[in-house]
Amino acid sequence: MKYRVAMDSAGEFTEEQKGREEFVLVPLTLMIGDESIVDDGTLEQLEIVKKIAASPTCPKTACPSPEAYRAAFDCGAEHIYGVTISGNLSGSYQSAIVGRDMYLEDHPDAKIHVFDSCSTSVGETILVMKIEELEAKGLPFEEIVREVEALRDEKSTTFVLDNLETLRKNGRLSRMKALAAQILKIKPICAGTLEGEIIQIDQARGINKALVKMVQYVCEKTKNPENKILAISFVNCRERALMVRDAILERINVKGVLLMETGGLSTVYANDGGIIVVI
Repeated sequence: MKYRVAMDSAGEFTEEQKGREEFVLVPLTLMIGDESIVDDGTLEQLEIVKKIAASPTCPKTACPSPEAYRAAFDCGAEHIYGVTISGNLSGSYQSAIVGRDMYLEDHPDAKIHVFDSCSTSVGETILVMKIEELEAKGLPFEEIVREVEALRDEKSTTFVLDNLETLRKNGRLSRMKALAAQILKIKPICAGTLEGEIIQIDQARGINKALVKMVQYVCEKTKNPENKILAISFVNCRERALMVRDAILERINVKGVLLMETGGLSTVYANDGGIIVVI
């Protein structure tokens, strides 16, 4: 095997990548109510949404162990890559680094690199797609690492939350503020920083106005869109995601479009109706 990509389950593999030996998912664990669920890429999104809504407590997640990463890296490939959710959002990146070091103890000459995506969901997916593209071209390992890191550093992640219950349950939004937001239909518009942290950049009354503001922000911020993939993931709202896609494409031309349902981890945090845009 020429290469392997081990991605944590905060990201999503494309249908073309699933089942191929080059791509392996390293699952996080979701804890919803009294249930512990391995996020192995087979979870039904709507079932997760229902479990979250039914749980009186905030869902929690646990990152993969270093041993899980070491096992994923141990495949005999010439080039090995790890791709994780932002290190500022989870311990998954640090766990992958430890797993890499464990693997290097037995394979000191291995070519292996772990990417902190500084994002989540399709923000990880587009990095995996870039690795796949560059490996197909036969580029040297070091050049692939440089190009993927350059993509990581220039992409942007933006999202709109429709359901604020997870924020309320985890204490980031008081019950009073959550009630006021529900009554006034306030929807936050958030973005990821270059360091992979999440900040609120705006808000709007009503989901449609929030989406319009997000589309405007994405289009104004994106430089050289003709060289980029527009990646959108969504939670139980395909029509809304299609609307966002079409609104962006009316304003900018892009290299390609990727539209995906969120996996288990991103479903937990984006919650019902959430939209994530990476470009």
